[in-house]
Amino acid sequence: MRSLVGLGPEVARRGVHVSGSALPLAYVVDVLTWGQVQAILVAALAAVVVLEVIRLGIGLDWWIYEYLTREYEQDNLAGYALAVISATAVVLIAPPPIAVPALLMLTLGDPISGLLASGRIQSVGDGRYLELILKAPRALAVTFVVCTTIGLAFVAPVAALFGGLAATVADGVKPVIATYVIDDNLTIPLASAAGIALGLAIV
Repeated sequence: MRSLVGLGPEVARRGVHVSGSALPLAYVVDVLTWGQVQAILVAALAAVVVLEVIRLGIGLDWWIYEYLTREYEQDNLAGYALAVISATAVVLIAPPPIAVPALLMLTLGDPISGLLASGRIQSVGDGRYLELILKAPRALAVTFVVCTTIGLAFVAPVAALFGGLAATVADGVKPVIATYVIDDNLTIPLASAAGIALGLAIV
């Protein structure tokens, strides 16, 4: 794992993101059943809860946390934990045609768009009660194209468009409520799954 150090924190974080694609893709290629995917994520969620309770409550001074977490995650739930929480909720609630692209929009769409278009970030609000962190339009356009393309591999075009749009909004608008950042690791899978479900209902 220490080989990640040579990559730089941002690239390493995106690499961890992409590695999360292994689980939904294992289902796509029939290596795992959907029940096994659900069971693995539930077990991962239990492990994550224990690790985060120790890290935030007692103190878990592992170098990997210092290296891969952003500054605002030091005293809040880390992005990986939010991703596992969101992914687990999606796979337990939504069927595979919705859940798989929703997860991939996070694990592939978010890091790919971030590498291709790291645009300027603005903030709106006073920072005390409510603030919105906004990504640049160019970055959002890339997110939309990448996530919609992922959706097209699994669902009808309308549903893919809705899912891509929802993922783009979740990725591009990051609320900060009373200094707590609502990370896109939490919102992208939930929003994109809702968007795909809405698109499928329309068609």
